[in-house]
Amino acid sequence: MKTPRVVLLGPNGQLGSDIREANARLAKPLEILPIGRDRVDVASSATLEQQLAPLRFDILANCTGYHNTDAAEDNANLAFAVNAHAVRAMARLCGRRGVRFLHISTDYVFGGDRTRRRPLTEEDAIAPINVYGASKAMGEALAAGEASTLGELENVLVFRVASLFGVTGASAKGGNFVETMIRVGETRGRLTVVDDQIMSPTATADVAQVALRAFADWRSGVYHVVNSGAASWFEFATEIIRRAGVRAEVAPCSSADYPTRAMRPPYSALDDAKLTADFGRLPPWSDALDRYLRARGRGRS
Repeated sequence: MKTPRVVLLGPNGQLGSDIREANARLAKPLEILPIGRDRVDVASSATLEQQLAPLRFDILANCTGYHNTDAAEDNANLAFAVNAHAVRAMARLCGRRGVRFLHISTDYVFGGDRTRRRPLTEEDAIAPINVYGASKAMGEALAAGEASTLGELENVLVFRVASLFGVTGASAKGGNFVETMIRVGETRGRLTVVDDQIMSPTATADVAQVALRAFADWRSGVYHVVNSGAASWFEFATEIIRRAGVRAEVAPCSSADYPTRAMRPPYSALDDAKLTADFGRLPPWSDALDRYLRARGRGRS
């Protein structure tokens, strides 16, 4: 069978970097062409299509995006340009060629159901409560709409991921939550973290493994690709500090005590049953955290 050629957008971010590293370790690596923002303008749909048009590929993997949740509240036009309209352009290009399109979305397409306490499935109604989540939700809808119009819906795959942490770090955020907790814990000796927002901490290294399986054994539709289990940010922070061996106190607080520019979902833990059935279940987030800390030279051996 022909080895697929993958154009990877966002190759230097947390997930893109881990996809490239995981691919390099394969006995028979896929042909991955990394395309960074120095080569494509994802803020301009027309320019993006022109820049991608000369490239030959079997799969377009979109790991780029406008990810700064708080900044998106004041930069809605840019957030929608990158997270929605650019995604539509990518889906249109792929649909016209009859090639496959993997798009990375987020748990923040949820959040409106404030009484929710069961992990959200792919069939649950979306209800974003901030600009970032709304822009990602529109990106999903526009990609599906373009593919459906062109009769190529079976070639579109969406991964909803959550609370990502990867060794490369999130460039737009100056690191990731794990590194922030360690840094603040070591410098201040005390952390105060919200305990009324529940999510699914997820390692990009594990998402990368699912992406590589998907490239080789394609599925279509939406999948929640997260490490198993759920935690509040306070619970996650507590385990980070404990497992990293940082001498710091972690105290809980409410979202009301720690207001942010953008509202956050009170509950956005994602159900992984569909993922488990088709790709295999990912390890618990605590296991993923241990592996991450070992890769960073910290934590338990």
